[in-house]
Amino acid sequence: MNQKTFIIAELSANHNGSKETAIETVKAAGRAGADAIKLQTYTADTITLNCRNDDFKISHGTLWDGKYLYDLYQEAYTPWEWHRELFETAQKEGLICFSTPFDKTAVDFLESLNNPVYKIASFEITDIPLIEYAAQKMKPMIISTGIAGLDDIQLAVETCRNAGNSDITLLKCTSSYPAPIEEANLAMIRDMAERFHVKTGLSDHTMGSLAPVTAVALGATVIEKHFIIDRSIGGPDAAFSMDEKEFTQMVKDIRTVEKAIGTVSYELTETMKNGRSFSRSLYVSEDMKCGDIITGQNVRSVRPGYGLHPKYWYSIVGRKINCDLKKGMRFELKYLD
Repeated sequence: MNQKTFIIAELSANHNGSKETAIETVKAAGRAGADAIKLQTYTADTITLNCRNDDFKISHGTLWDGKYLYDLYQEAYTPWEWHRELFETAQKEGLICFSTPFDKTAVDFLESLNNPVYKIASFEITDIPLIEYAAQKMKPMIISTGIAGLDDIQLAVETCRNAGNSDITLLKCTSSYPAPIEEANLAMIRDMAERFHVKTGLSDHTMGSLAPVTAVALGATVIEKHFIIDRSIGGPDAAFSMDEKEFTQMVKDIRTVEKAIGTVSYELTETMKNGRSFSRSLYVSEDMKCGDIITGQNVRSVRPGYGLHPKYWYSIVGRKINCDLKKGMRFELKYLD
């Protein structure tokens, strides 16, 4: 049986500034079948500067164009004082709760909550001091690669390993919100696993569940999707987040694909054994008299599969039989003269 895919519901900013909504979202993720709920641990001041020059103004064709980084993160962040209750709620719902830290103070804070996994966001893959600091905590590391070139990924992986941490999962990610399906490039999932000798998965920003379900078929061990109770509540990430109904269906589809993938085995299942009755075998196809010569007319390879294996055809054709045979009899080697 294949390893169960680890399915993460990303809370991100989908609490829309309400702790009650955040708590209900955690509960909804549990109902939807997620294995984990993921938070983001930062404040506007830990992730950017409160500056109003053009460098800090978003203008790259995103949902947030025209906003200053500081204002966006001030709106989107999850207050640190909520974290403990969200962790506790997740535990009650049977979910693993963990977070993405965006600076060392966030790592320290998450350590106080016994955070079990560290996720490095795509835009932080170049923050080598942060990756090193998180990796040193010896928790599993999940790293998104949305803006990363080959050298960036190699350096991030080496940083973890040099810190003594080899429990690394790389997530293929397209850092576009929402991401066009033609840019999903899911072939990277297998390549990264083979190239870097790590587990791989998908942090998906495309609409719908086609990409994550396909990713599992291609070997993804982790799937991460933004999750919201209802897109109508709005918020910075609402437009590309899955609601409870959609997420539930995605989980069902992934679990079905896991069953379909199965394992490499050439042993016949009972179903396959039963199916062999419809395979070909050698049958007497015309009434025959003792001494008759076997030809392609009087002994044939036909369905069903209860007779002699067709591999014997070349060794019996042209030989005599030693008794009378009726049409429809299974041919056996003992009938040869």
